[in-house]
Amino acid sequence: MAERHVARRGRQLTKVPPRRLTALEYQQLAAVPPEAEWFANLRNPGTRRIYQADIANFMAFVGIERAEEFRTVRRAHVLAWRKDLERRGLGGATIRGKLAALSSLFQFLCNEQAVQTNPVKGVERPRTEGYQGKTPALSDAQVRQLLAAPSGDGLKARRDRAILAVLFFHALRRAELCAIKVKDIHDRRGVKHIKVHGKGEKLRYVPVHPAAAGAIAEYLESAGHGDKPGAPLFRPILSNVTKRLDAALQPSGVYRMMKCYAKQVGINVDRFGPHAARATAATNALDQGADIAKVQEWLGHASVSTTRVYDHRKSRPEDSPVFKVSY
Repeated sequence: MAERHVARRGRQLTKVPPRRLTALEYQQLAAVPPEAEWFANLRNPGTRRIYQADIANFMAFVGIERAEEFRTVRRAHVLAWRKDLERRGLGGATIRGKLAALSSLFQFLCNEQAVQTNPVKGVERPRTEGYQGKTPALSDAQVRQLLAAPSGDGLKARRDRAILAVLFFHALRRAELCAIKVKDIHDRRGVKHIKVHGKGEKLRYVPVHPAAAGAIAEYLESAGHGDKPGAPLFRPILSNVTKRLDAALQPSGVYRMMKCYAKQVGINVDRFGPHAARATAATNALDQGADIAKVQEWLGHASVSTTRVYDHRKSRPEDSPVFKVSY
């Protein structure tokens, strides 16, 4: 399509870039309801899946069948839904999450001037007990046992030692670990860093711990894909899901691996999984005097209040008055 020109100020011509959308495409995009735009803006697949399920649950409860019916929702509908969630025996944290999803949608609709008010605003959300302690932080001895659990010089043992080192020394989420590519391990100002693809497509750069650097080097030496920058760093040894050994390791595979080694070394704690490595690393760093703002940045938390969940400095068992008692 040829460029068009618009005459301005006498003979001066201003170039107008060619139109990239057809008239039909433009009309179709203009007709997209704000509700659909909100879903499209949820970039994280996990968040999108959870929020879609929560909104679908609300729609089924209220009887919404068309997007425009969201404009008829009032606070009474939200209160009735909350009461139904409580009647179904859902936990406080679950109910809070569902209300947060609904509030996010209506806040977007308010910003788009599709509705006048957010009916979720002001609705009291269930109190929940603090999250502190829900995800276990392991002792130093338990971490050493896990790091040493993959024995031998085989490819699987080397890969698993590298995975455990990256998790326990860098506090990554398992999805972040699985997303690492070979090229994401690179120098920044003379120091090896991991380029971490965090939640909400946020990037952060974490220095590589020497123990992890050695484990990664040994693994790549055996795996043989260290010269392929775009390749996933951690790959399956045997795959019954993708049938491809050059694909990225799946988060579920990391979970099963950690549970297997935990059982092997006798670690039997509630809610143990890859997130326990993140909690352990954060707790250990804070115990060693790391600045909580730096830990927040390291973990990729949007709010420091989330980071405080891992701050056990005032509640360490060894500091309890129990151990001061002497008869």
